[in-house]
Amino acid sequence: MMVMEMRSLVAALLVLILGHFTSALEVPLDLPQPPSITQQSPKDHIVDPRENIVIYCEAKGKPHPSFSWTKDGTHFDVNEDPSVTMRPNSGTLEVDITRARPENFEGVFQCTARNKYGAAVSNKIVVRQSIALPFLRGLTEESPLWSKDKIKPIVVKEGVSLVLPCQPPAGLPPPIIFWMDNNFQKLPQSKRVSQSLNGDLYFSNVRREDSRSDYICYARFTHTQTIQQKQPITVKVLTMDEINDTMADYYNFTEMVLNEAPVDERKPTFLIPSGHSSSKMVLKGHVLEMECIAEGLPTPEVSWTKVSGDLPGSRTSFLHFNKTLQIVNVSESDAGDYRCSAKNQHGAAHHIISVVVKATPYWISGPPKNLVLAPGENGVLTCRANGIPKPSILWSINGDLIENSPKDISRKVEDDSIIFTQVRVESSAVYQCNISNPYGYLLSNAFVNVLSEPPRVLTPANKVYQVIENRPAFLECSSFGSPIPKIDWFKDRKSGILDGDDYILHDNGTLEIQVAQAQHKGKYTCVANNYLGISENHVYLDIKEPTRILKQPVDKVVQRGGSVLFQCIVKHDKDLHTTVTWLKDGEELLDDERFIVEFESLSITDISESDAGSYTCIVNNTLDHDSATAELSVVELTPPPAVVHGRPDPPTDLELTDHKKRSVQLTWIPGEEHNSPIQEFVIQYEDSLHRRGHWHDLARVPGTRTTAHLKLSPYVHYTFRVLARNAVGLSEPSSPSRMYKTDPAAPDQNPKGVHGSGTEHNNLVITWEPLTGLHSNGPGLRYKVSWRHKRPGTDWTTVTVANNSKFTVSGTPTFSPYEIKVQAVNDLGEGPEPAVVIGYSGEDLPTAAPANVQAVVLNSTLVELRWDPVPSHLIRGHIQGYKINYWRKHHKHNSDQMEQRILTFSGNQSRGMLPGLHPFSHYSFEVRVFNKKGDGPASKTQQFKTPEGEPGPPASLLVTNPSLDSLTLEWNPPREHNGHITGYTLRYQPVNNSNELGPEEELALAANETSVTLQNLKYSPRYKFYLNARTSAGAGPAIFEEAVMPDKAVSNRQVDIATQGWFIGLMCAIALLILILLIICFIQRNKGGKYPVKEKEDAHTDPEFQPMKDDDCTFVEYSDNEDHKPLKGSRTPSNGTVKREDSDDSLVDYGEGGDGQFNEDGSFIGQYSGKSSSRDNDEGPESAGAPSPLNAMNSLNSFV
Repeated sequence: MMVMEMRSLVAALLVLILGHFTSALEVPLDLPQPPSITQQSPKDHIVDPRENIVIYCEAKGKPHPSFSWTKDGTHFDVNEDPSVTMRPNSGTLEVDITRARPENFEGVFQCTARNKYGAAVSNKIVVRQSIALPFLRGLTEESPLWSKDKIKPIVVKEGVSLVLPCQPPAGLPPPIIFWMDNNFQKLPQSKRVSQSLNGDLYFSNVRREDSRSDYICYARFTHTQTIQQKQPITVKVLTMDEINDTMADYYNFTEMVLNEAPVDERKPTFLIPSGHSSSKMVLKGHVLEMECIAEGLPTPEVSWTKVSGDLPGSRTSFLHFNKTLQIVNVSESDAGDYRCSAKNQHGAAHHIISVVVKATPYWISGPPKNLVLAPGENGVLTCRANGIPKPSILWSINGDLIENSPKDISRKVEDDSIIFTQVRVESSAVYQCNISNPYGYLLSNAFVNVLSEPPRVLTPANKVYQVIENRPAFLECSSFGSPIPKIDWFKDRKSGILDGDDYILHDNGTLEIQVAQAQHKGKYTCVANNYLGISENHVYLDIKEPTRILKQPVDKVVQRGGSVLFQCIVKHDKDLHTTVTWLKDGEELLDDERFIVEFESLSITDISESDAGSYTCIVNNTLDHDSATAELSVVELTPPPAVVHGRPDPPTDLELTDHKKRSVQLTWIPGEEHNSPIQEFVIQYEDSLHRRGHWHDLARVPGTRTTAHLKLSPYVHYTFRVLARNAVGLSEPSSPSRMYKTDPAAPDQNPKGVHGSGTEHNNLVITWEPLTGLHSNGPGLRYKVSWRHKRPGTDWTTVTVANNSKFTVSGTPTFSPYEIKVQAVNDLGEGPEPAVVIGYSGEDLPTAAPANVQAVVLNSTLVELRWDPVPSHLIRGHIQGYKINYWRKHHKHNSDQMEQRILTFSGNQSRGMLPGLHPFSHYSFEVRVFNKKGDGPASKTQQFKTPEGEPGPPASLLVTNPSLDSLTLEWNPPREHNGHITGYTLRYQPVNNSNELGPEEELALAANETSVTLQNLKYSPRYKFYLNARTSAGAGPAIFEEAVMPDKAVSNRQVDIATQGWFIGLMCAIALLILILLIICFIQRNKGGKYPVKEKEDAHTDPEFQPMKDDDCTFVEYSDNEDHKPLKGSRTPSNGTVKREDSDDSLVDYGEGGDGQFNEDGSFIGQYSGKSSSRDNDEGPESAGAPSPLNAMNSLNSFV
């Protein structure tokens, strides 16, 4: 034990003594060096099985290293697998998954980079698929993650707790879970309803409003950007009364969470976690999440405490309505017991969670650093790390365990350090330090490079350092050499080594000047030397004046509608580009024309209450900055009495000064403001050379200024005028200034909008936007138009165009690229070199059709078409896309009828989907490419057939012959068969008077049936019927019909009355009486026929004869004229009489239509039949008819 302690002490002393030699140096790449890993895939490498697998391994070294791989601990030969390639000059592997199965490449990969000086190894890269490829295929095929079976509805009693399971499928990383409804809206959550960490939805107690049919759990897989949906869950919350009413209806059709007792309020209990205590392990630096979800009524409140201390406030969050405690960046101090408590008015529940913190290995002072040593030097590699539990250390050299490598007397391993003494050139190698515990590992490469190299300074020569006066200055002298060179600094003429007093020399060669002042300005030289040579470099230090705000903005109080000016007068170094920025309340100013920002001022006009706040002036340059803040307060405007506001008077005394070729200074005197401050001045100009009489705005300046520096264009005859604006409006223009003529010059710019395209297949039309007179800069404006075919060795062709903005080049090949440029020229010279744009000559129709056209039937309504793109030289234009013409053949009823449709796809696509197809149909299609000129030829017409699909609903459904316990259903087959109909499914269920549905019955029917009679139906006021057809693809949508059954009570009453004895006897008596009356009537009629007609006419001597009344059974009078006989159904005069005219005593007058008959004794039988007389009673006219029992009775009464 004592020997071990002594050895550890000696090792520690050696580390301290040799510490100077462990500084890491970056070896220039032109010098020999062992390999170093520069890029590698993460240890846990999750790949998308739909994409090619890439495993990175990049390294540097001199000479450039070669690469090899192991998989699951054995050599992985890249050349044996044609689907695997290694990038050139790299170790990165690429797996083409179109030629291999991704699961074959799951495993542990490790890369080795090797050259003659050593070998570096990568981490062990564990390659795993994010989601199994069969699942990804199943998203659109037959293997879904979740079952597609419909979930039974859940019926619960109001007040109980409920858990809706999500049970998401596994994925890497785990999917993100969320609950939504059918409208893709997130379901509302609260302290009563919340989602747990595993994705389940918890209800502390359920309420009536929780009833819904669209509780849907979604899982989003972030790595593959896919979302999977679980089948909707239906929840129905019932009260106790509703449970008793609907128990039978839901039996065997729902999942019921019920009991007979009503739900009372209760104290909380925990749904998760279970029991009184639990434990949780978390890794240091990770996120700790603990959750407690309680049930109870009323809803419990959840709170958290740490039993053994306080919660870490800055790293603690309470999520999911206090049900989840989250602690980020976990440390060892977070271990201990945590208590979650759930309380309501009836009591409390508590749970203790014991947290244990473990730690994967982590560096204490960083990974070991590369050593560059000269022969005979000493050094130390240190690999110091920690973890919970304490990790073990394993050293390797060039990828092999160090104990298995040849002995090296210059190397000694002491626990977490390797000590090198008197190294030799052959000691160069790469060492691997592997630190591990049960929760992870650290692997680091560090090389020992034994070199003899004279010094070289790596800092760029003659670099200039700019520093603000009285600030620190740092002059760099980065160098390399082996042995490590010694750095010395000199100023100006090397009068002495700079060290001490104002200067500090750092170990990396940097010279620090603690307080840089004017005397420190000058040239500095750094010298690097070792016993192999010397190198020096010169840098310069420049001292700049500090940036200061001399006059800060002051606080202002302004009335609403007024204006304000903040000044920010700045002093800065004239050689530094300095900017001034204004902020309001710490944010950028709004883009508002009322804010006018100058270099040293901010003006605000038309102030409102929203303008109040803090205004900060920030002065900034590359080396320094300063800032100052002022407050603006806005008060209500107190209008003075009888103040008249008006527009300002126009400015006067315009004067031009500081004349230059491209600028001039304009000054003026403002006019009277008329009680409204001038907000701005508008400066306008007239160009009498190009557009006399037209005035244009040139500049706007704040109302506080009376001068403006105007930028001008060449070859313009300027006249200026100024207008003033205040809150009332704009003043009249001032008197014009004297004319100021600028000298002509060559154009400053070239035309914009240069474009080349063809109007015909053999031309190129070059167009551009012409320059205005203001931009012509001189007389004789014209354009030099140049073009050439875009291919090597082609010369430019140039023409000069005047008074036009278009030029046509003829005789060009079809759709060929051309380089085009247009340059402005005037009498004083040419404009700047124009930019070259690419144009194309005219297009023509494509000459080829897409090849290798295929149709892949995906399902009964969707087909994918594929084709090979048409080569660009055959398109002969800018490709606009591909058109697919397809049509359906109606082979059943009219084989010639076709529905033509066209779908268009972009030009970069070589496949497309045809949606919305009819199942069980024959289709034909063609594909063609098109450009701006038009369509190319069509591909060869091809066909495909869609498989059978689900049929449409039956065309009709009719209920006939309903009775108390039976009825008949008749229907017509679907209009859209979509395949061969294999049968029908009839579902029906009773409906009571409360619109509640009874149990559903189902009946399978043959395909050739179009009616069915249902017998022995249980009586119900109504029945609902659902009928759908089936094909081999499945059942189609149902047609619905509702039948109203006969009223059972009415039917019973009718049957009861009809079977009563008294009712039968009464009916028989009435029938017998009617029969007797009929016999008497006919007997009396026969007697009445013996009276002569003349006697009858004499009985009617009164011209006004009263018609028969129902109450005295008298007869109506006869009409002796056929023309005056009332029409059938007509009314008599209002006095109730029928007026007689002259009579011809015709026998026809007493007949019906001239068909009167006589008895054997000559009497007129039909005279009393009632067929030719009109009757009018109190209720209106009656039509004549055959003799009735009532007429017979009336006749009898008249003779009695």
